[in-house]
Amino acid sequence: MGSNFFGNMIGVLIRDETSRPIVREFFQLFKTPWEFHRADAHYDVLLCCDREVPQNEARLVLLYGTAQNQFEKSRALQAESAPGQSLLSFGGARLPIYRGCLRFPGAEGELIVHESSKQPVGFRAVAGTQTVVRFGYDLFAEIRHLLTCGQPEALAGVPTLDLHIRLLRESIVKERLPLVEIPPAPAGHPFTVCLTHDVDHVRLRFHRLDHTVIGFLYRATLRSFFQFLRGRRSLSHLLTNWKAAFSLPLIYLGLVKDPWDQLESYAELEKGLASTFFVIPRKDHPGVDPQGNIRSKRATRYAAADIAAELKQLHANGSEIALHGIDAWHDSSAGAEERSQIERVTGSPQMGVRMHWLYFAQESPRLLEQAGFSYDSTIGYNETIGYKAGTTQVYQHPGADRLLELPLHIMDTAMFYPPYLNLSDAEALRAIQPMIRHAAGSGGVMTINWHDRSLGPERLWGGAYASLLSDLRAEDPWFATAGDAVAWFRKRRAASFGDVRPGSNEVTVQWPPDKSCANTPPLRLRVYNPAAPGADLSFEDRPILETEQVLVAA
Repeated sequence: MGSNFFGNMIGVLIRDETSRPIVREFFQLFKTPWEFHRADAHYDVLLCCDREVPQNEARLVLLYGTAQNQFEKSRALQAESAPGQSLLSFGGARLPIYRGCLRFPGAEGELIVHESSKQPVGFRAVAGTQTVVRFGYDLFAEIRHLLTCGQPEALAGVPTLDLHIRLLRESIVKERLPLVEIPPAPAGHPFTVCLTHDVDHVRLRFHRLDHTVIGFLYRATLRSFFQFLRGRRSLSHLLTNWKAAFSLPLIYLGLVKDPWDQLESYAELEKGLASTFFVIPRKDHPGVDPQGNIRSKRATRYAAADIAAELKQLHANGSEIALHGIDAWHDSSAGAEERSQIERVTGSPQMGVRMHWLYFAQESPRLLEQAGFSYDSTIGYNETIGYKAGTTQVYQHPGADRLLELPLHIMDTAMFYPPYLNLSDAEALRAIQPMIRHAAGSGGVMTINWHDRSLGPERLWGGAYASLLSDLRAEDPWFATAGDAVAWFRKRRAASFGDVRPGSNEVTVQWPPDKSCANTPPLRLRVYNPAAPGADLSFEDRPILETEQVLVAA
């Protein structure tokens, strides 16, 4: 690494002490040396949020906040409040702000612009040997909003939290200050992919003549025909669907293969790739919705015990079996019982969960943690694709102690259902491409949900899935089960930096040993070159070689 291998400790000064957990979580996602500001310490980078800047000798001060600060007052700069949601622009990206911002009309050195007013919301000023970058929003209030409320569907396509990290990183490196971080991608791969499958309707014949079968018959016959006339279905697809519909009596009699029995097809299609199946614990049990109502259509017609042999075979082949929860989101006792139903099949007590119909509430992380789950993968959209929490990274909900969240990004039904995006195969693949590019550049996990019956009639979304797998393979990500991906991020979260001294060409990374992370790829250390031109974020990566506890890279 040579003499360029060194970094700085970022000092963080906040006004609201209740924001400390959010600050800690932010710096788990932007994994770089930092600490809460100490009056007796020296920092080359000082981050102040809604606080007046103390006397300091920092080379760079990053000043966030929605309240007017002495910094702009001393420069006779006007500040105008823009409450609520705003869209900002920087470096060709759009950055949503949800908790209000300040605009600075007439400020020079603009970095971020308010889209509707074209006024600066972020600008850079130099005073002697110190640079101040003023951001007219509260960084940690924005992070709290993303991790608790999430983003509206209209802005689902913006990785907002990842952009906040990018903006902070660029602000440091472009001042030619040294920086090290552990990026959210394992050594040897640009990002991680989790292929997941919600197992909702594992056999067509389990349903008899209920609303699910009636819907299937309509979609396989009339809707398929009209889609064929509009060029949205091929003749081959139309005939396949009609054949399945008219074979229904033979399917019930067991004389024809059940078209929804697709678990083996996934095993063949994903050969050599890891995947995770989220399985319903009990049949004919709808649970309750967030309003306390019972919606009978939510009940499924199978239980995990009904397909135990298939699940054991998937598990033996390396797939992960997790819970597709019914009541776990609002009742920890029910969650523990649902978890035990899956454990009886797999024999594994370590388990993740994704809620059926993506039900979730503010208290869900605490309840799922009490029920014994190691991770959740519910946070995503039913109606669209994108970044509900604004990130590709595994994160921890505020208030959770150990449960981690693997966010859901792409779901087949959101893309193809007429009430939602209603995309063709080609349109869906085009819609996913920007997300692949973002993951390849920023790391993190791309979590995909392709339902169990989606390869068969009447959906026939297998061609799009095969094309997506081909596109992903070309990027050489790490294909991991949901549990393994979470374990890798748990290892990254456990890593900590030793003393970081400016001018040193050594940094120490350490973490307590954790056997659950033993089979995951190594972390890497990224070192940004402060000698590079201001616009060039050049860096060098190297794997962090693991010993029992202490790792030293130099």
